[in-house]
Amino acid sequence: MPRSLHLNLFVHGRGHHEAAWRHPLASDLALTDLDYVTGLARTAEKGCFDSVFLADTLAAGDDIAAAPRSWLEPVTTLAALAAVTSRIGLIGTCSTTYTEPFNLARQFASLDHISKGRVGWNIVTTWLATASGNFGGTGPLSHAERYERAEEYMSVVKALWDSWADDAVIDDRAHGVYARTGSIRPIDHHGPFYQVTGPLNVPRCPQGRPVFVQAGSSETGRAFAARHAEAVFTAQMEKATAIEFYRDLKRLAVAAGRAPDQVLILPGLSPIIGGTEAEAARLSQELNDLSDPEVGRKRLSGRFGGHDFSHLPLDRPLSPDDFPDPALVEAARSRTEVIVGLVRREKPTLRQLLGYMAGARGHYVTAGTPEQIADLIADWHAEGAADGFNLMPPILPAMLDVFVAEVVPLLRRRGLFRSEYSAETLRGHYGLNRPGLLAADF
Repeated sequence: MPRSLHLNLFVHGRGHHEAAWRHPLASDLALTDLDYVTGLARTAEKGCFDSVFLADTLAAGDDIAAAPRSWLEPVTTLAALAAVTSRIGLIGTCSTTYTEPFNLARQFASLDHISKGRVGWNIVTTWLATASGNFGGTGPLSHAERYERAEEYMSVVKALWDSWADDAVIDDRAHGVYARTGSIRPIDHHGPFYQVTGPLNVPRCPQGRPVFVQAGSSETGRAFAARHAEAVFTAQMEKATAIEFYRDLKRLAVAAGRAPDQVLILPGLSPIIGGTEAEAARLSQELNDLSDPEVGRKRLSGRFGGHDFSHLPLDRPLSPDDFPDPALVEAARSRTEVIVGLVRREKPTLRQLLGYMAGARGHYVTAGTPEQIADLIADWHAEGAADGFNLMPPILPAMLDVFVAEVVPLLRRRGLFRSEYSAETLRGHYGLNRPGLLAADF
């Protein structure tokens, strides 16, 4: 019996290709129209996906004129989605750099109660230089300091979520006792970055804590994931590097005292699906023809912390010397390593690199028939490259609709994917244990 495959839907704009918003198959609804996100979540739930994921940015991009990436704030949106879905998991991004731990803990505890145990938190250590100016800062934190703060942050929020025992609320109206005060305790945290008394003012979550999701793949990010993450979204441009990442992170998790099946690894996959190979290739070319290389150049600059690539011609083969050393980049370091690795292996021109990045920002992009996409998924899963996939449809809702209607049934016939939900919570879908309290001395 093959191990279960996990599928998460990553909602991004009108699709993960940067030109998707211009394609006739893309939705006509505004990105701020709740009906748009609701429709996507319901389609994914119809397909029995484990979860749907909303990313976040804390500043408007300087490419906004040609790249509409504004959307609704994730925490409030997930609350709305919880009311119109019943089984699918709901994952939202929130920053450890620019959110107070107490606020985050109470928001995600509330979401877990509202959804009856379906919430996950995507942990990010925000690197955008422009975000700092929106939160009173004088500049972005270094890569090392962001992760140092995040470690203490995790200690605080875990303690807050554990500050109520599961049986603290008894709601005894006859005797006038709502909660056992002996089962609720302050956390009295005093650290270099945070001073938090506690307890949380929301009872313990149905899942104990939200599911922890993380996407950093740098050396520091992998170590953080091995200690804390229960699902890892990762960008891998080929199966060989995905297998290497998978093995390394599972090894690190075991070294941290965790069971490897309690850390799921879901590489990003952005499939352009056509009824024939020719149709898929045509859709891919249509999207690339709608792309603006100068928008891509700006995005590439942002990936490398604002590095100036304006002097590079579009049609000369690139070399790693054209890029800053990823080890010196204070932005999202793991993605810079992926990009430089691709340049080292394949020596693309800048135009070719930007075309690939336009597809899904460094995640795996492919085009083919439903059968070919199902073959790829099954192969990566069987070869130890993935526990499942972070599905990043290049055009929304069109490519999600095709995936659910034509790829999911093929995966089911192979015994890889569920035909109906068997669990009620996101932990249940992912096969994750419910965490015990950090301290059992109530």
